[in-house]
Amino acid sequence: MSPTSRPPVRVICVTYNPGPELDALAASLATATASPVTLVLADNGSTDDRPERVAAAHGGQVLRIGDNVGYGAAANRGAQDATEPWLVVVNPDIVWAPGSLDALLAAAERHPTGGAFGPVLLNLDGSVYPSARALPSLTQGVGHALFARLWPGNPWTRAYQRRQESAERTEREAGWLSGACLLLRREAFTAVGGFDPAYFMFFEDVDLGERLGRAGWRSVYVPSARVTHVGGTSWRDRPARMISAHHTSARRYLHRRYHHRYQAPLRAAISLGLAVREAVELRRAG
Repeated sequence: MSPTSRPPVRVICVTYNPGPELDALAASLATATASPVTLVLADNGSTDDRPERVAAAHGGQVLRIGDNVGYGAAANRGAQDATEPWLVVVNPDIVWAPGSLDALLAAAERHPTGGAFGPVLLNLDGSVYPSARALPSLTQGVGHALFARLWPGNPWTRAYQRRQESAERTEREAGWLSGACLLLRREAFTAVGGFDPAYFMFFEDVDLGERLGRAGWRSVYVPSARVTHVGGTSWRDRPARMISAHHTSARRYLHRRYHHRYQAPLRAAISLGLAVREAVELRRAG
């Protein structure tokens, strides 16, 4: 593909009091792709001017939303006036490997029915985070919730996270891809209404993957593209809030999936199980 024919990309990063990792994200974009990039920092109420400083240093722009409206809602705001055919939604604590965004765009050319494309998501120690997963069935969800911490290799977690070594090296379809770093075909994202703003944080990517699939769009895992999750301060500074937000979103997602009147006892059981698990996680977090 010649430089003049490369498609423009809008990179949307949702920020909320980010640290120096935001500078690393913006700097890494310079070698991630040869396509024209519009960097939009959709800010959920940061109390300093770091977003403006990073945007000025790297040719980006800041969209000050004001209140903290949540991850998906802020990403939607960052995309609402986009004319670029490709959108990237990315966390502020991601570092792109050279050529990684170009690898995602190349995969998108190979998969014209793909609506979402996700890279390999590496932890700081080089291990692979399971970012391309199946849509959770009830048995997988329960098994993963109950046993993932004590028995990481349990069959329910392995099935849900697709933790086969071969799967981590293979370009393949997934039920959903992590919203930490996601290339989206704007046509597909717009067709399904973007992220559901009812999810303040967590599960908005699971819900998006499910709705894309129902609309006929595929979610594709692209191991030739690699990014590193360097780790910001959100979990470290506010573990209790994050744990509670995760369980609230899980409850919302599962209640919507099992929404029929006759499934009311199941919803009650899900709520009880998640409440117990949340209490255990909060106590463990101290």
